[in-house]
Amino acid sequence: MADLVLHLRSVYFQQIKSGEKQFEYRLDRPYWIYLLFDRSYDHVIFWDGYKKRSPETVIVRPYRGYELQTITHPEFGPEPVRVFAIYAQGVRP
Repeated sequence: MADLVLHLRSVYFQQIKSGEKQFEYRLDRPYWIYLLFDRSYDHVIFWDGYKKRSPETVIVRPYRGYELQTITHPEFGPEPVRVFAIYAQGVRP
């Protein structure tokens, strides 16, 4: 099967690496619907930006799916938005 690769800003990558961040968010848009609906992945790969691949810049976790959430987040503006919350820690909370 395939792996889901997500490139992240360094601050969010470090939060996932430390275990502080439980989800990685992607807006509910046709592109992410296409990538997530009716597809299976073996792993989710979190990549620190577009840096060269190394153990310090890549985290590989088992893919455990996602859930739909409505959140307010500085990356998406001041209004609540609907997002795919992709499990970042390998286990469902």
